[in-house]
Amino acid sequence: MDDVEIRLTDTPGSLSLMGTALGNAGISIEGGGAWVVDGKGFAHFLFHDGAAARRALESAGIEVASCSQVLRLRLQQETPGQLGLVTSRMAQANVSIKVLYSDHANHLILVVDDLEKGKAAAAEWSSTQMAESRRRSQ
Repeated sequence: MDDVEIRLTDTPGSLSLMGTALGNAGISIEGGGAWVVDGKGFAHFLFHDGAAARRALESAGIEVASCSQVLRLRLQQETPGQLGLVTSRMAQANVSIKVLYSDHANHLILVVDDLEKGKAAAAEWSSTQMAESRRRSQ
């Protein structure tokens, strides 16, 4: 999965143009969000094929700032503190989280500065969570 960082104008219809360009190319958005800061539009959306999304957007004249592979994690929604635990694990591994959002399947999506270190930290967090879950069920 890929996160595509998109720059949009703060004008009516800019999201419509983006959505139409992706739809015409047969590309579905899997998660993400958009917002305006100081009159500039920013968006991060998740795609199965970020390169195809980039091509469709740029063909429509939409600026794509970056395309990044992501970490996709499943939090234990019923357990409070999961976000703090996983982000602490990233911090301990000296991994900077650049973007965080949820996908349509309720996974936590992270764009990080070092994907390999982030994968290792996520694997450690996941194994700790599985061990804790087994301990609680005994």
